[in-house]
Amino acid sequence: MEIIRHILRQPRLPHPVVSLGNFDGVHLGHQTILRRLVQEAERRRGTALVVTFHPHPLSVLRPARPLPLILSLREKLDSLAQQGVQRVVLQRFSRAFSRLSPEEFVDQYLVRAIGVEHVIIGHNFSFGRDRSGSAEALERLGQRHDFGVEVVGPVRVLDRAVSSSAIRSLLSAGDLDGATALLSRPYTVSGRVQQGFRRGRTIGFPTANLRPRADLLLPDGVYAVRIEVGQQTRLAGVANVGVNPTFGHNARTVEAHIFDFSADIYGQRLRVGFVARLRGERKFPSVPDLVRQIREDAERARTLLGR
Repeated sequence: MEIIRHILRQPRLPHPVVSLGNFDGVHLGHQTILRRLVQEAERRRGTALVVTFHPHPLSVLRPARPLPLILSLREKLDSLAQQGVQRVVLQRFSRAFSRLSPEEFVDQYLVRAIGVEHVIIGHNFSFGRDRSGSAEALERLGQRHDFGVEVVGPVRVLDRAVSSSAIRSLLSAGDLDGATALLSRPYTVSGRVQQGFRRGRTIGFPTANLRPRADLLLPDGVYAVRIEVGQQTRLAGVANVGVNPTFGHNARTVEAHIFDFSADIYGQRLRVGFVARLRGERKFPSVPDLVRQIREDAERARTLLGR
């Protein structure tokens, strides 16, 4: 998948079909839009193009209250590629960009820069200064500039409308079943394995340690997880999210013990998919008490994961 960072200087692509949005989570609602995007681009023998924004608009417009994101930028781009998107315009979002009117955005970006033929958006899409452009406004502008606009309706799962905000709320509450249903996959964090204190190895439970993003949505606790590292994509384990209070740590980490695994993976990229929350994080009176609890957690995780 090609990443385009300067669309105003990019040569035009053949028969562009465009979807616009933040796509945080690339959840079931987004996937419905992206399926239509790819289908329409194939029908026109054109280019499936996603226009997304970085940083997230709310982190620019209200920096004192940054929005916790479901996916990092890298994870979002990987997920878009998995949906069959050919090219992504990664539009830098700034205060100057936010002041463009809906008409200016359409004229400068969609019409002049991209030469769009068809746009596919979600029903709640808004754009332009003060979010003043709606799906209906885009349809009117499409008629003026001779491009089609298709609006995809809401997707519901378990009697709940699928949205990034709903998924954030579920994750923050530790409701992994609900979040997984709306995402269509487990919530995942990724990063390079860091050197830790090696205490896990001394008590029989070596861990791969990640420094999560500051906006990690999950509450502290212990989780049954599925893990990918290198070419190994079917690993399972148990992970602690938090500060490991028994040993008096301060930094928040993700410490994953991988079942039946002994390879050296320091420095490698690890993906941890959270399947079930087992318990909250606790401080134990002694290391033997901690070890007994980890054994119980590991057995529960093995049962849940079929290992």
